[in-house]
Amino acid sequence: MWGQSVVVENRGGAGGNIGADVVAKSAPDGYTLLMTSGSIFTVNPHMYPKMPFDAKKDFIAVTNVASGPQVVTVNPSIPAKTLKEFIAYAKSQPGKLNFGSAGIGSQVHMAGESFIDAAGIDLVHVPYKGEAASYPDLVTGALQLVVGNIAAVAPYVANGRLRALAVTSKTRSPLLPNVPTAAENGLPGFENTGWFGFMVPAGTPQAIVDKIHRDTVKALQNTEMKARLFVAGMNPVGNSPAEFAAAIDKESAHWAKVVERRKLKAN
Repeated sequence: MWGQSVVVENRGGAGGNIGADVVAKSAPDGYTLLMTSGSIFTVNPHMYPKMPFDAKKDFIAVTNVASGPQVVTVNPSIPAKTLKEFIAYAKSQPGKLNFGSAGIGSQVHMAGESFIDAAGIDLVHVPYKGEAASYPDLVTGALQLVVGNIAAVAPYVANGRLRALAVTSKTRSPLLPNVPTAAENGLPGFENTGWFGFMVPAGTPQAIVDKIHRDTVKALQNTEMKARLFVAGMNPVGNSPAEFAAAIDKESAHWAKVVERRKLKAN
């Protein structure tokens, strides 16, 4: 639609803060966008003692592009066959089970913390440099649990190397239709979804924000795009800038409480 190439520049580190800071300090002309995960704006401000940018003042929320659930996944050697049984199992040996994540403050980490907080259990966090790196240790039994993204988990579940206990969405996922929701099996009302959305630097003209939003919504209606998101376990969103900003504020308040209760921090 835009008739020009788009360069994707991955800037890892500090839970996404490094990449976000690059965008925060870029010219507000619409030529530098941030594809952010939710944790950068809803978790990091509560976990990092000092942020390189102001999450509310240095960005304009454009739209939530896509969201999707995580899956509570365990090593098959765990005797629990259901989420309810796992919660009871974990309560019987507090502090003795390990859960892996994609790194401190990542969406996978916070999905695990949210589950632990809601279930009232005590597990030891083991951060990895990326979600994919945690699964070999989950398969071998060095880890007992990962609350991972559905597209990453599904192949392991399909071949029996891992056991999926529950998805964290309100409804079951078509990628794992036989796996119940957490709310169905031991945690009424529990929901946790990850998301990815577009942000632009503060000061970007409203006409440019509107164009990026409008064209993103149009792209999300494309059949091929929907199919690619489906395979990744994601659902297209495309909400308005105001709706996106309001959702971030609401989610941020939720994570502030979880971070405080779980005594989480990042250096």
